[in-house]
Amino acid sequence: MTRSPDTPLPPPHERRRLREAGALTRARLARRVGVRPGTVRAWESGRRTPRGRNREAYARLLAGLAGLAGPAGTGGDAEGGAGARGFVSARQKEEGTAVVTLRLEEPARRGAVVPEASAFAQAPPPATARREPVPDGHEGTGGLTPAQAFDALYAFCAPALVRQTYLLTGRRDLARESVERAFQRAWDRWPEVARDPDPAGWVRAAAYEWALSPWHRWRRLDRRAEPPPPDADDRALLGALLRLPPPYRRTLLLYDGVGLGLPETAAETEASTRAAAGRLTYARETVAALLPELSDPDELHRRLAELASTGRLRAAEPPEVRGGSERRARFWTRAAVAFTVALIGTTALTLRTAPTRYEPPVPAGETVRGVPPRVAPGPLSEERRELRDLLREELPGGPERLAPQTR
Repeated sequence: MTRSPDTPLPPPHERRRLREAGALTRARLARRVGVRPGTVRAWESGRRTPRGRNREAYARLLAGLAGLAGPAGTGGDAEGGAGARGFVSARQKEEGTAVVTLRLEEPARRGAVVPEASAFAQAPPPATARREPVPDGHEGTGGLTPAQAFDALYAFCAPALVRQTYLLTGRRDLARESVERAFQRAWDRWPEVARDPDPAGWVRAAAYEWALSPWHRWRRLDRRAEPPPPDADDRALLGALLRLPPPYRRTLLLYDGVGLGLPETAAETEASTRAAAGRLTYARETVAALLPELSDPDELHRRLAELASTGRLRAAEPPEVRGGSERRARFWTRAAVAFTVALIGTTALTLRTAPTRYEPPVPAGETVRGVPPRVAPGPLSEERRELRDLLREELPGGPERLAPQTR
């Protein structure tokens, strides 16, 4: 079957752009067309050309996405209708990738495109998040309560952050736990986080630190085998990432995955810019040696986004996260009170039973020398027998008593 004149097939790079602008992953698009995700990847890279009925269905689907997406680079919302509030780097604007940092105090910038198809895209904050947060707990004119501001930050960052942490660890449960712990810690320190110039970066750093903690290896839960991704290419990419040392893996994810600049990546990983550049170069070379088709950083970025989107990860609801933080705070408060009470009781018991006067200690025993040993009873010698007879003779009868006499 030849291509229908009503549904022309765009070039390979435009096919990928239309799919991402339409918030479709390769797996979802493959299910709609009736092919495998690897086939869609080959169509978008230009290695294969769709034919027959698959070509017609693919062309019609792309034509529908082109009508929804609008002109190239606008994503149907060139005036910032996505509602995202953040900063977009030049590379992100060029590729149409997601905004990665949230600043509640900055006005929305025009041209900040946030396609939902990107695995690193962060959901735009709700309309109420356009107001200034009120950290002191009082809602003023045009302000948010701390809970509302926290929920806006969570809705903006948590979905993408769970997917990023999954790439960092390769474990779904640990990724969700790390993000929840990071936001619980942010809620505990909300006045500090609310005033931070980059609250999303604060939470991301906390989540990465928890996910890469070496103590997880001793937990029984993390010793169980994690089911690998279903696609062979995704398994190969995840295996290549997990072969990297944690600092190198984190640097690669922040720079090529999230899209941070090199100085920002170095600051978040607590390394110098030169060290961060060396880690990034080593990580790219290692991944390219295992997967030569990922030697291009742009292709690596797209593959990382696709791998993160296949995890089917969902974050918990904001009230549940805030409730967990408050329950943990109450638990540790009660534990501290119980420990203090036990310490006071132990001190009072010690004072009650302690002696009130000084008692010198009993000295240790000493060996006395020169004492003759005791003689066991036995037959008397001749001298002792004469002495015994003499004493018996001198004993007077009656009440008289033997008295010593001086000579």
